[in-house]
Amino acid sequence: MTSLRKMIKKSWFANSKIKAFWILILITFIWGCFSFAQTIGSTSKLKIARVKYSGGGDWYNDPSGEVNLLKFIKQNTNIPVEPVYEWVDLASQNLFAYPILFLTGHGNVNFSEREVENLRTYLKNGGFLYIDDDYGLDKFIRREMKKVFPDQEFVELPFNHPIYNIHFKFERGLPKIHEHDNKPPGGYGLFYNGRLCVFYTYESNLGDGWVDPEVYKDPPQLREQALKMGTNIVIYALTN
Repeated sequence: MTSLRKMIKKSWFANSKIKAFWILILITFIWGCFSFAQTIGSTSKLKIARVKYSGGGDWYNDPSGEVNLLKFIKQNTNIPVEPVYEWVDLASQNLFAYPILFLTGHGNVNFSEREVENLRTYLKNGGFLYIDDDYGLDKFIRREMKKVFPDQEFVELPFNHPIYNIHFKFERGLPKIHEHDNKPPGGYGLFYNGRLCVFYTYESNLGDGWVDPEVYKDPPQLREQALKMGTNIVIYALTN
């Protein structure tokens, strides 16, 4: 897996004309890596699973977000996608059928011991978790992810990190979609063997920018920035 990742990364940046080709090759490879898991559905198109968690937080909020993001990805890349809303329980083996998980909410998060072990195994074997603080999640998610990787703290990624420019360019890092505490947005990571496997956005609210426009009535330009950054996250997760 490591040698293939290096080969794809080198080719990705060396020749932009074959990006779409390598995306398709890698998605096929990822699906193969997860073949030991329970199969859900017969499609090989990309789906993003919403993480269901305990603790009282609203893990289920704004279900149109992932659907709209996948539609945007379909319009702006050659990645085959299935724009549907699906959720997954971390205690279930079903999470291994998804290359990307999405976790969001406003409140408490609590992982059981089984969920911690399952998520750790998923991340160590090539899975990717994207976490978006929808306001009020921060102290809880930091505590719970410490259970998953006890020897790590979230590290803020520099603006020149590939996740900010792999497809769309964000020279100043994350866009600010919604204001809460008048703080700058920050993107943080957790790593396994040098690979970014968890990306956490704080004070940005990217997920709010993905939902149907009538929900928050954000201007189109702001929603586009959120969708473009979401596209970057997906492409990075699939190619690194």
